[in-house]
This record gives sequence, C-alpha cells and structure tokens, in this order.
Amino acid sequence: MSVASLDPIHVLLDSWQNRIKSFPQVRYMGSKARLLPWIAETVATIPFSSALDAFSGSGAVSFLFKALGKKVFSNDFLNFPTTIARAIVENSSSTISDETLTYLIQPEPRASDFIQRTFAGIFYTQPDLQFLDSVSFRIRQLVDPLEKALALAALLRSCAKRQPRGVFTVADPERYKDGRRDLKLTLKEHFLEQVPFFNRTVFDNGTACQANRGDVFSLPSEAMEVDLVYLDPPYVPRADDNCYVKRYHFLEGLSQYWDDMEIVQASKVKKIVKPYTPFSYRKDAIEAFDQMFRRFANSTIVLSYSSNGFPDLEVLTKLMARYKPQIQVHTKDHTYHFGTHSQAVRTKVDEYLIVGTS
Repeated sequence: MSVASLDPIHVLLDSWQNRIKSFPQVRYMGSKARLLPWIAETVATIPFSSALDAFSGSGAVSFLFKALGKKVFSNDFLNFPTTIARAIVENSSSTISDETLTYLIQPEPRASDFIQRTFAGIFYTQPDLQFLDSVSFRIRQLVDPLEKALALAALLRSCAKRQPRGVFTVADPERYKDGRRDLKLTLKEHFLEQVPFFNRTVFDNGTACQANRGDVFSLPSEAMEVDLVYLDPPYVPRADDNCYVKRYHFLEGLSQYWDDMEIVQASKVKKIVKPYTPFSYRKDAIEAFDQMFRRFANSTIVLSYSSNGFPDLEVLTKLMARYKPQIQVHTKDHTYHFGTHSQAVRTKVDEYLIVGTS
C-alpha cells in the first residue's frame, strides 16, 4: 500500500500529447477521447487556469485539462465516472504497489456472495463473479481513498473490457463472442493488467484537482469559481438504448457494491433504478440548458454537442447568447463508433464546441 510521489516539474517536461496517450479509454457512449486534440486546439485560444468538467463521463476531457496544467474540478451525477475521475484526475500521487495488488487478488473468505447470487448466468462466469465479490471486499479495506479509487477504476475497466461491446444490456454472455482476447481473459487476468496501466496514469500537475459526484445544479462553491466550464450533458435520447444507466448499470452498482441502490428485480440483467436528469427529456431539456447557462454566466462556457442532439444548434446558441455576448461555434465531422463487433454502431455527426465569452 505504497504512495509514489511524482515531481510536478516532470509534468512540465512532458507534452500533453504524450500524457493523454495514457488515458484509460473505456467503451463509453459519447466519449470525447478521440476528439481530445481538437478540444485542446480549441481551448488553447482561451485564457484560463481552472476548469469545471460538469458531466465528466469517461473522464477524457478532465484528464486533458489536467494534462494541460489546469486546476480541474471534475463532476458527474453517476458514481462510477466519479470514481474514475478521482483515480486519474484528483489523484496526483497514490499508486498500487505489487504488495497491495497481491493482497487484492487473494480469495477473501469474509466476502459477501452478493454478486454471485444476483448476477449468476447473466454477464460473467461463476469464477469471475467470485473474484468480483472477493476483490470488492478487499478494495474497501484499503485506507487511502485515492488508492481505493484507483483499484476500483482498474476493476471497472476490467469489467467493461471483459463484457462484449462494453455494455450491460443483454443477459446472454455468448451472444457477441467473437474470439477477441478481451473476452478470453478472466476478470482476474484483466485486473492484473489494468492496475499497472492505471498506475501509469497518475501524475501531479502542480494543482489541487478534485472529483465530485453531484447534480450540475447543486455543485459546491469551489466548482462555481472556475475560469472555464466545459459542458457535455446527456442528449435527449432517440431511444431508450441511449440511456447511460441502462448501458452501464453494472459498473455503477459495482462502484459502490450496490449500497443504497434499488435493483429492478423484474429486469433480466438486474438493472438499477435510473436517477432523474432533465437533460433526458424533451419537455425539460430547453429549460435545463437555460438554467445551466445562467448558472455559469460568470465563466467562459464551452458546450460540447452534436448535430443529432436536442435542442438543435440554433436553439442552443440563442439560449447561450442570453448570458454570453460573444458566441463562437467550432464544428468538426465525427463518427462515433460504439462496439467492436461486426455490427458496431457507427454514427456520423457534426460535433460542435459552442464557446461563449464575455
């Protein structure tokens, strides 16, 4: 259970382009990981030293801002993205030693069998489920909260890589098997690979970055005092398949071992009850955007959105113009690839960065 300190000067000697190569990508709906160079190029024209990533999701943009040397406040309304951000954004020095890793992977006789009982025959093999129960117990015994977050983040990515398409919507583990290495490795083998990988993401950029779980409308005061606010809210779904909780409920549950979570027992995949967000409903979305722009009127606003979202670009720019006198729209052709099997969804869109300044 070691803590390795990294000299902040090391960050200054290493370009952000090299740094973001270590970002631990997860197959995450709407992830901006492939757009990071374009986002970096766009914000390079904006003077700022602190940033709020209000809907952090995969953590890609928070990690970019940290690599750019900014003080980052990363936020998401789900727990598993917050765990990832705590591990790779807030964390500047805590890593997992070989000794700790050996401890974590050993069978734990005191562990609950909750995962084995609840998810038998749904996503993973019985040995995988036993490992999840055991390693979850041992991770919770770690004293350092950042070390704990790092171990959990490695476990979450292990589960996503082991699951066909990285989503948890189908109760048939054989359906998408296609011979990929990720589907052949056990969860224990994945975890043994992911811990060193996540260790390499840990660096100190010389600022005190933070990760927070919460609603965008109830952020702590320190998150409201940043120079730049990056907004990438959920899009109003065209179908229920766009729901983050539906796709990633297992990762969300695992991130806190389903404590205080209500499982939908009638669901074949044991989904959890979806928390409300106004950005997921047409009747609420426009008012939510207006309220959000008003809330961050004192900061530079960078809204990430795409041509397949609701509201459309014209509505969004008019709403933002109520609070920011100067609006600039940056556009980039982009194709979202979701899934790695032969039937993977590929959606071509215009990606927007709508920048509002005073």
